[in-house]
Amino acid sequence: MNFIDEADIYIKAGDGGQGCVSFRREKYVPRGGPDGGDGGAGGSVILKVDTGLNTLHMFRHKRKFIAEKGVAGRKKNQHGRAGRDLVIKVPQGTVVRDVETGLLLADLTMPGQKWVAARGGKGGKGNARFATSTNQAPRYAQPGLPGQERTLRLELKLLADVGLVGAPNAGKSTLLSRVSAAKPKVADYPFTTLVPHLGVVELSDERSFVMADIPGLIEGAHAGAGMGTDFLKHVERTEVLLHMIDASLGADAAIATYDMICAELKGFDSSLMDKAQLIALNKMDIVSEQEMAELEGRFMGRGLETYRISAYTGQGLEPLLEQLYHLCRGKQ
Repeated sequence: MNFIDEADIYIKAGDGGQGCVSFRREKYVPRGGPDGGDGGAGGSVILKVDTGLNTLHMFRHKRKFIAEKGVAGRKKNQHGRAGRDLVIKVPQGTVVRDVETGLLLADLTMPGQKWVAARGGKGGKGNARFATSTNQAPRYAQPGLPGQERTLRLELKLLADVGLVGAPNAGKSTLLSRVSAAKPKVADYPFTTLVPHLGVVELSDERSFVMADIPGLIEGAHAGAGMGTDFLKHVERTEVLLHMIDASLGADAAIATYDMICAELKGFDSSLMDKAQLIALNKMDIVSEQEMAELEGRFMGRGLETYRISAYTGQGLEPLLEQLYHLCRGKQ
């Protein structure tokens, strides 16, 4: 299944049912009064969070959603049935905007959360409602009101505690596959991760956090290079940023890569740099002690907390995961 994290959909709530114009026609009742019933209200369109979904893929082929109309009123003061609400399931973390104005309408982050996206029209009143002492035989009824309609932009922003950021092929996918049940594609060439992946990291029965593997960022990502803006938005909801640094690049290249990633984060949203950040110096299994110490010293000189790890062998992961958990849950 392809990962789809943005979709435009057209929605329309149901129109209200027409009120009825009717008069009693009964034997022995020569002057029966009006008995036209009211029309039913139209159904509303409701967005509901479904935690079983993790993509907007379902909107790839269906983009128009129309709720049921209200039923017209009938004689003998019978009111029409209300139209059924149309419930559209969306993933947790879906942001809803109005396409025309760009206005933020809803941020659906809680399991089971509902939001009425378009309200159904009210049903029209039947002529029985308009009878008065001076107008005992009204021959008119109200039409039902139209339901609301609009075009929405759905945007999925992954909900994760820790966001893995770094250049392509830094080892992010390897780390996620080792510490969680997630199975992102892993290979020895750049851009293997084409879509974000989520994984639950369990330290014990009661201690866990969610980690997101954000596809590798390249220079110019904040301006859209390499689908950068599509990926960077998933970092916004994370509590902690874990920078994956390929230590085998050498100190100068590794530092330059880190600076490039930070520049892209700032360019997209400067507040991202206010998040807690850790440095994972990856590939300690193939880098000499001297090279690791030099790189570690240069990051520590910037006041950054570093951890030596090997995502491939699992070395050094325990203290890193413990600290990540502390940063994610220590404030709670």
